[in-house]
Amino acid sequence: DYQMTPGDYFERIGSAALAFSGGMDSAYLLYLALTNGCDAAAYYVKTQFQPEFEQRDAEAMAEKLGVRLSVIDMDVLDSCEVAENTPSRCYFCKKRIMGAILAQARTDGYEVVMDGTNASDDAEDRPGMKALEEMKIISPLRELGLTKRHIREQSKAAGLFTWSKPAYACLATRIPFGTEITAERLRKIEQGEEALFKMGFSDFRVRMTAEGSARIEVTGKQMEQVFRKRSAVVHELGKLFCGVSLSLVPREDTVN
Repeated sequence: DYQMTPGDYFERIGSAALAFSGGMDSAYLLYLALTNGCDAAAYYVKTQFQPEFEQRDAEAMAEKLGVRLSVIDMDVLDSCEVAENTPSRCYFCKKRIMGAILAQARTDGYEVVMDGTNASDDAEDRPGMKALEEMKIISPLRELGLTKRHIREQSKAAGLFTWSKPAYACLATRIPFGTEITAERLRKIEQGEEALFKMGFSDFRVRMTAEGSARIEVTGKQMEQVFRKRSAVVHELGKLFCGVSLSLVPREDTVN
C-alpha cells in the first residue's frame, strides 16, 4: 500500500493553522510542516489549565522555528460544562479552545486547522478527539502514522529542545471528576508541581484528592528520591494542601 510522505501531505494542504501547545508533538508537527513547504501559523490558547512554563516553551520554539505565535486568552472556567468537571470535560474544553483557534485562523486567512494528535494516541481514551472530529480538525501526525517514539527520535535528530519533554496533560486532569475546578485549586496544583520541579523531580504529577490533599505520582526510578527528600516535599506541599501522600504505583516513564 502507498504510504503518503510528509512532503505529499503538506503539499496537498498548502497552508494551515496549528493548535500549538509547546509540547513535543505540536513542536514536531510545526517543524515538519515548515520543512515540507507548508505555510503554517501557530496559535496558543492561554487558559487556567496551562502552567506558565508551557507558554514559555511555546514562545521559545516558535522563535526557534521563525514563526510568529498568536496567543489567545480564554477563561475556560466561565463554562459550567468545563468547571463542573464531568467525564465529558475534555470534550467541552476542546470545543471551546479549537473554536477560538478556528475563528482567529479564518480571520487570518487559514481555512485548515491541525493539531498534534499522533498515531500512539488512543481515540477511545480521549473524549477530546470527538470534538476534533466534529470540528474537522486534522491530525497530520496521526494520519501519517507517526508514533510517539518516532516523534521523539526525529525531534532529537532535528535539534528540537522539546524532544526530551515528558508527556504533559493539562492541570485540570489533576482534579478528580465530580470535584469542581476552580482557579484556586489549579493554582495550588501548579505551585505544588513547580516546587517539585525545583527539587529536581521530572515526569510526575501532583493530584488533588476530593478532600483537598495532594497525592504525588513519580516514576519508579524517582521513588527513592522522594523518600530522601521527604521532609522538604512534605514541607513545601503542606503549605498548599491539607495532606500529602505518595502513590506506590509508579508512573510510566514517558521520556525513555
